[in-house]
Amino acid sequence: MSVSVIIKWGGQEYSIRSLSEEDTIMDLKQSIKSLTGVLPERQKLLGLKVKGKPAEDVVKLGSLKLKPNTKIMMMGTREEGLEEVLAPPPENDDVVNDFDIEEEVIEVENREENLAKIARRVKDYKVEELNPPREGKRLLVLDVDYTLFDHKSCAETGQELMRPYLHEFLTSAYEDYDIVIWSATSMKWIDAKMKELGVIDNPNYKITFMLDSAAMITVHTPKRGVVEVKPLGVVWGKYEELYSRKNTIMFDDIGRNFLMNPQNGLKVIQPLHLAPSWVGRTGGRPESHHYESYEVWPTTLSQHHSACGRLNTIQSIVYRI
Repeated sequence: MSVSVIIKWGGQEYSIRSLSEEDTIMDLKQSIKSLTGVLPERQKLLGLKVKGKPAEDVVKLGSLKLKPNTKIMMMGTREEGLEEVLAPPPENDDVVNDFDIEEEVIEVENREENLAKIARRVKDYKVEELNPPREGKRLLVLDVDYTLFDHKSCAETGQELMRPYLHEFLTSAYEDYDIVIWSATSMKWIDAKMKELGVIDNPNYKITFMLDSAAMITVHTPKRGVVEVKPLGVVWGKYEELYSRKNTIMFDDIGRNFLMNPQNGLKVIQPLHLAPSWVGRTGGRPESHHYESYEVWPTTLSQHHSACGRLNTIQSIVYRI
């Protein structure tokens, strides 16, 4: 019996229909190589598991009970792209902001049609809580790609793909903050990535809920035209007794996602592309000469709120080993 799957990689989808149930995962990887140029040893296929563990290359596809046209997310980089991926980023002392908080931002934030879109999301978007919100806690909203998860890295394991100190940071943040994940992708991929990173079932902290692209809205700006943003008003509208602009902060690597709530956003740098070179050699801790000039996580979150509840000036911290 034939097996048909769709491989999702690099923003594109690749259909594979030439395999049978007797073929193995290695046969699948060879087919993927012919379509993408990514070598089998560089491929990581998310979601293919046997008895809760990642399926090995010798496992037959028939044993996975895949539905027709199952979508599988692949992580991996072509050999010719490794040099660019592993190269240190260019030196740049300037802080780059991909939007300026000017009059146009204020105009976008307060425009009636945008507020109406938020109201519709509050009414129609269904939030699936993973853990109940805790009364008296502030709210931390985290992006996924390039904030928690380096999805274009050549890494092959969750430990290599995640931003350094992710679990330590979330454990510390959870003491004072409910944690929400918000990504501009589908919930299927968000769930797969969070499981790969060990975030969903971590014993030291809990995720309150996750939001996908359906919770976002489009806004029109004079400089950029129509763009998609993440309006925190959707969360505030659904949990108005718990969260507001006075106790919420959002981390994202894309500044325009803050257009509807510019005072509650903190832009973080993209994770380093050198991660695979130190994980394994250093037990998951970065070498100082790779990381000494990079922000890893912001300073203690409790320092970001003044007594009146407004966000203070945010400083960043550098981990030095």
